[in-house]
Amino acid sequence: MNKGRKTSGGRYKASRKKKKYELPRKQRIVKIRPTKRKAIKTRGGHKKTVLLACEEANVTDKSGKTKLVKIKNVIETQANRFWARQNILVKGAIIETELGKAKITNRPGQCGCVNAIIVD
Repeated sequence: MNKGRKTSGGRYKASRKKKKYELPRKQRIVKIRPTKRKAIKTRGGHKKTVLLACEEANVTDKSGKTKLVKIKNVIETQANRFWARQNILVKGAIIETELGKAKITNRPGQCGCVNAIIVD
């Protein structure tokens, strides 16, 4: 059967178009550069601080202590191998810091910061 068609061959029609708050936003790519943030308006009159570029990360070690350290490089990214080459920061990426290798645990494009934990 064809996608979007009834068994009789008739076409399904959308009941309505998407509203403004349902539309997807432009993808924010966070790179290793001097820190740059932006505040965007969200639904309900609230604001969200998003990250556009960052050079520091909050890294937590095995003992539970957190330090703000510089990011040197992105080693690997499971989401897309080309993002590691371009030094794009995403959740799950392995980064090289002053304390060693760390894995990003949050979504930098939505949280406004980079949080990571040390990996062996």
